[in-house]
Amino acid sequence: MTPTPHLSLGLLLTASAGFADVVSFIELGGHFTSFVSGNTTQLGDALALGTWSVALLTGSLVSLFFVGSLVGSLLGLLAGPRWGSSLVTALVVLSFLATLIGAALGSPPRQFMLFLAAGAGAQNAILPSTGSVRLGTTFVTGTLFAAGQDLARALRGLAPPWRWAQHLLVWFSLLLGGLLGGLGYAGLGLNALLVPGAIYLGFLIAFIARRPAKVMA
Repeated sequence: MTPTPHLSLGLLLTASAGFADVVSFIELGGHFTSFVSGNTTQLGDALALGTWSVALLTGSLVSLFFVGSLVGSLLGLLAGPRWGSSLVTALVVLSFLATLIGAALGSPPRQFMLFLAAGAGAQNAILPSTGSVRLGTTFVTGTLFAAGQDLARALRGLAPPWRWAQHLLVWFSLLLGGLLGGLGYAGLGLNALLVPGAIYLGFLIAFIARRPAKVMA
């Protein structure tokens, strides 16, 4: 089972991702910054129909998510346990800042939302794996499958009886974040991104303040 404090942090990060993804979905008119499966199927459809503007957008969103995942993972590996989470979170905060600056300068959403896609990819490297649940991610397809799989195993006595519920909580946190993101966009427009941006900034401050003084070899 995943420790409760670590689970709580992961749920908050996942909810923030859901919030940001719904805001970007509305702003982009039906495309995502972190739901790569949805963008990939839209990319395939656009290529088949020859709608090249949609293909360019969805292909760019997928590519920037990949680049963000690569850079975030490299930062985490190079910085190690002491600074890894801090640097990756800083990258995510910068992606929000770049997105809002791009919007303020009058750039079209198809351009400034690419920063957010890169940040979404990087977010998945913020928290190291602890316990059985993948935490702090921007996607939950595998998590929802894991909930069903663990419930089946629990019914057969092959897994802890309530571990499946932790997976389900991760899914629910993304749903709740998406709900709040939709409500936030209705009231604040793109400025609703300040809400998850502030949460990531809080994580960054906490990671820096609580980093281990040294890491044992």
